[in-house]
Amino acid sequence: MLLLWAVLGYLLGSIPFGLLVTRVFGFGNLREIGSGNIGTTNVLRTGSKAAAATTLFLDGGKGAAAVLLARFLAGEDAAQVAGLLAFIGHCFPVWLRFKGGKGVATFLGLMLALAWPVGIACCLTWLAAAYVSRVSSMGALVAALSSTLWALVLGHGPVAGLTLALTLVILWRHKDNIARLRAGTEPKIGKS
Repeated sequence: MLLLWAVLGYLLGSIPFGLLVTRVFGFGNLREIGSGNIGTTNVLRTGSKAAAATTLFLDGGKGAAAVLLARFLAGEDAAQVAGLLAFIGHCFPVWLRFKGGKGVATFLGLMLALAWPVGIACCLTWLAAAYVSRVSSMGALVAALSSTLWALVLGHGPVAGLTLALTLVILWRHKDNIARLRAGTEPKIGKS
């Protein structure tokens, strides 16, 4: 049963909403815009806040949907497995030769569905860090790094292992951003 939810979670997570949204909005191939990434931050580089918000909602929603469906039909273990694999599917989608997004929206969506107090704390942490630094990747990194602490402090210890695994993948997916942050060349929010 867990293997089934792993597969379903991966397939749901691997839907490249950023690519689909930019095509529907008439912006062409997202891979040829900005950083070429399929996530919300790159969709925002099209200049369309509506397209970026739609991508954020859909990428977060697929993580939440994987968790909620698995929880409803198979329980908490299946919910964690489906959430993890939805996240992996977003980062490494088979349809895009395993070159997907960085997983932040999907991470936040699945955390909101899995343990909503932790999800809210991560969202607020992202907002605060992004607001102070004016750098989206800084918000993402701080939110991910704080997620395990939030899980423990807010009484959701059973998801702490999952948050740690997700954080490690987010750090790895952001390795280029981390290098630019260290060099002081990471673009500010709203800059191309």
